[in-house]
Amino acid sequence: MTTPLLQLDRSGLYCAAGDFHIDPWQPVKRALITHAHSDHFARDCGSYLVAAEGATVFRIRLGADALIETLPYGQPISINGVTVSFHPSGHVLGSAQIRVEHRGEVWVAAGDYKRDPDPTCAPFEPIRCHTFITEATFALPIYRWADPQKVIGTINEWWRRNAASGKTSLLFSYAFGKAQRLIASVDPRIGPIFTHGAVERINDAYRQSGVKLPKTHYLVRSEKPDLRRALVIAPVSARDTAWTRRFNQVSTGYVSGWMRIRGTRRRRAVDRGFVLSDHADWEDLLLTIKETGAERIYVTHGYVPVLTRWLNEHGYNAYGLQTHYESGEGEAAEVGEVEAAEVVTEEAESNS
Repeated sequence: MTTPLLQLDRSGLYCAAGDFHIDPWQPVKRALITHAHSDHFARDCGSYLVAAEGATVFRIRLGADALIETLPYGQPISINGVTVSFHPSGHVLGSAQIRVEHRGEVWVAAGDYKRDPDPTCAPFEPIRCHTFITEATFALPIYRWADPQKVIGTINEWWRRNAASGKTSLLFSYAFGKAQRLIASVDPRIGPIFTHGAVERINDAYRQSGVKLPKTHYLVRSEKPDLRRALVIAPVSARDTAWTRRFNQVSTGYVSGWMRIRGTRRRRAVDRGFVLSDHADWEDLLLTIKETGAERIYVTHGYVPVLTRWLNEHGYNAYGLQTHYESGEGEAAEVGEVEAAEVVTEEAESNS
């Protein structure tokens, strides 16, 4: 039997022919990274190859001493006789699908991806291949995203009403990717935009990379500016800390694909939930898989059994791929028993 071009070993997804790993979970000699969320890379690897668009973000995430090489989107290189190229995945700045070709066989490791438009990163690009490795973060039929512009319009209206009432609009989102997408999309004419330090650090990297963001103000803990008309964007980790407890008149919101599920907003103890995700929904997962033309599909990260079963029942050769990164940073980190139980319950109700 022929050895698969990519296969799991104790460190991650390994290409024996090229002697490199993709998104390893422990240090390896050579790592190719799909994107700079912490659930897709290990520190202290011998070298890293990343998409050039995300070089500044990768430097922040991997550290000053990391040996980082960059590759422009679509430019092929040879690694020990294996042809490799990076292609936009539309997830966050510098995110990539990694195409691997050897002796006429093509695999694509998609990492995390979305197909909705995002002003802060290159749009998703479908890649034809023989074997496709897909995420399954939101791989349930209940997850279908609304038009992102309508969601942004709802956020703007919430912010506008709060500003008219003299309230601070405190919006929780992921510090890398989602926060910058929000900042680039909301209407800055409503009021000033303040950010938590974790968000502002990534904002600087985006600006250095050429991404246009409106002016933001780093909100230092010791300072007390007038925030009555402000939008304040902070990471989820800042909730229920001294940093957020200083706000007086405040309305809280949370931006995530998990807001699609009834009860999630209540458990997060926020006033408003906005459904906006940096991952593909159910329909876009299926569309992407179809467009690859792949003969084999490997499914990882999230609702793996559900998507694998559906694909096999509809004529695909699909297999689950168990990795160490079934939880980590960003929306994938919030997959849990409570969410899963509510999804099943709500899906059953919607079909009854």
